[in-house]
Order: sequence, then structure tokens, then C-alpha cells
Amino acid sequence: MSDAELVDLLADRVRRPERISELAANREHPTSLVGQRGRLMLVAADHPARGALRAGDQPLAMADRWELLRRLAIALSRPGVDGVLGTADILEDLLLLGALEGKVVIGSMNRGGLAGTVFEIDDRFTGCDASTIASSGFQGGKMLLRIDPDDPATPVTLEACAHAVNELAARSLLAMVEPFISHRVDGRVRNDLTTEAVIRSATVASGLGSTSAHTWLKLPVVDDMADVLAATTLPVLLLGGEVGTNQGAQFAQWSKALASPQVKGMVVGRTLLYPPDGDVAAAVDATVEMM
Repeated sequence: MSDAELVDLLADRVRRPERISELAANREHPTSLVGQRGRLMLVAADHPARGALRAGDQPLAMADRWELLRRLAIALSRPGVDGVLGTADILEDLLLLGALEGKVVIGSMNRGGLAGTVFEIDDRFTGCDASTIASSGFQGGKMLLRIDPDDPATPVTLEACAHAVNELAARSLLAMVEPFISHRVDGRVRNDLTTEAVIRSATVASGLGSTSAHTWLKLPVVDDMADVLAATTLPVLLLGGEVGTNQGAQFAQWSKALASPQVKGMVVGRTLLYPPDGDVAAAVDATVEMM
């Protein structure tokens, strides 16, 4: 990606903003959510809108938007990568760069629970909505659902996610729910990744809305993944999680979970976009090989 492409992208945003909707309307759509391999491989890039910019030991890794787009373009160009999960601003940048042709595109819906704030659990829907996802020709929407037993803001997010599930299902669009049981530790929200907590979060997320016909779960990989998968009949996508120092061990854990036929793919963000060695293409290719 060159500086000239950045200049062109900015020129479109300033002089021809309508080009975004034109490109969305004329974009080549994927033929299936899971393609010929029967599994979905998505790259996630919705972290910045929630103020979560860290990757590994770099606190502002995702703050450089052009660098993030460069890495996304590399990932999306690799064989076996089906699409991307992102907020409207990132998806529109990728449209302008021509990187979304034939790709599965999932809009990130609730980004109001900003990282590190006192209102983090009250995760308002400040991103994509079902109507715009449908009119843009995207394939679905994703929502984050953190359930804190001690935070009275939790029911607000639960209700909003249920409404979003209904609105997406009414348009026959994928509703991707990413649930966690969460607690505040030293004032900061931390997700409970014990097997019991992940099971509980999955059962709550499965029951959201008046129909689950279009609902998929995005779940973290834990040691007793078989017990987690036994808790739901919904399709499951594995969450890539944080950038780890031992990428080999991380890949081995993913590979074990992928052995289950219930796992229909992966959604991986910072682990692939900001691998410890900086080689995005190699990290993506290794993950695709596992699938």
C-alpha cells in the first residue's frame, strides 16, 4: 500500500463520500458464509472503536490506521481468508481500497463500552445497525455481551443485544454474539475464562432474542473446550484472543478446538495482525492451514 493510495482514499472521503455506498452496492458478494471448506475465517479489526489499541506489549499498536489497513490488506489477500469483522469506518476504508470483493463482511454493532471506563459494561450500540448492514450488502452483525453479576448496567446490554439479534434475523443476516462473564478487578473489567464461566455465557447468549435461527456464537478457547461446545447447538466461531508470546502453544490450542465439527471457523484479530515476529502473511497462512 502506497502513500498515493492514502491520498486517493482521503480524496474520496472529502470530495466523493457517496462512492462508499456505490462501492458497497456494486461489491461482489460471497456465495456462502463458509465457502467450499465449510468453515469461516474472519480477521477482526473492531478494537479501536472501543479505545482498545494494545497488541502484545505495544500499547498503541492499532492507533496507526494506515498501518492497520496495510496489515488488514495483507491478511485479506491470503488464500483461505473469507472476510473481515470491523466497524463502519474500517469497513469503508477497505471498500475504498478494493479489499472487500467477494468477502464476508460483518459489521461491529456495540462499541460504547469503552475500555477502562466506569461505564464499560453498559455497552451501547454505537456502531453498525441492522438496517445499514443490510443496505450495505454486508453479511451480518457482531455484538459483544459482557455479563457482570455485580454491575447493574448488564441488563441494558442484554436487552439491546436481544433486540439486535431480532433485527438481524428479520433480515436473514448472521447475528454473531460474543459473550463473557466479566468482573471488575482493581477497577478494570476482566473476562472470566474458566470453563464454567464460558459455559454460562454461552447458554445465556444462545437464548437471546425471539429466534436463534441466525445466531452464531463467538467463544474464547479454553482448556475444556468440549464441555463448552456441549452447552449449545449453535454454530461456534473461535475467538483468537490476545497476542501471545508463545504463538506455537496458542496455535496448538486452536488446532485441538478446531477438531470439533461444531466449530465452524475462527475470528482472529490482533494475534494475526500483530504477530510477535511481525509476519502477518505467515501467521495468517498458519491459521488457515489448521482449518
